[in-house]
Amino acid sequence: MKIETIKKPAFSVIGKEGSTKDGAGFIQGLWADANAHFGEIAHLVKTDESGAPIGVWGAMTDFSHSFKPWENNFSEGKYLAGAEVTEGAAAPEGWTKWTIPGFVYLKAENEENLFPKMLAYLSENGFTLSGAVHDFTDVKAGKSYMLFPIQKIAPEQRQ
Repeated sequence: MKIETIKKPAFSVIGKEGSTKDGAGFIQGLWADANAHFGEIAHLVKTDESGAPIGVWGAMTDFSHSFKPWENNFSEGKYLAGAEVTEGAAAPEGWTKWTIPGFVYLKAENEENLFPKMLAYLSENGFTLSGAVHDFTDVKAGKSYMLFPIQKIAPEQRQ
């Protein structure tokens, strides 16, 4: 398991929101909806120099939208299936925008049982989750990761 430490300032994601209260399979349903209607937000998505989206996110938060970890042993919370968007982008009708605070994350490429392995790693190395875990897909590289926040960072000062 390769783990990388990254610092990511606050960023916004526009996507389709649901929660564990929506029942089994809700995440797959959100992704199906988001993918089917991606054209509605494509012009808002941050892209790299080749035009590829810089990040597709399965963002998560607690029910209060405080970006705390999912509740009840990580089994209950909200999920946003979407893409990172440009600053100031507004969510079109039927979409939801979340602005996720800045964190220092431990980033690990997805593999079988990654979540429990990373929770054990955090515990063994004196880390605690300081926010909700997110799924991240690097479209250009074709790889998916989980990001585990270990330290909240102060918002950037606007001049």
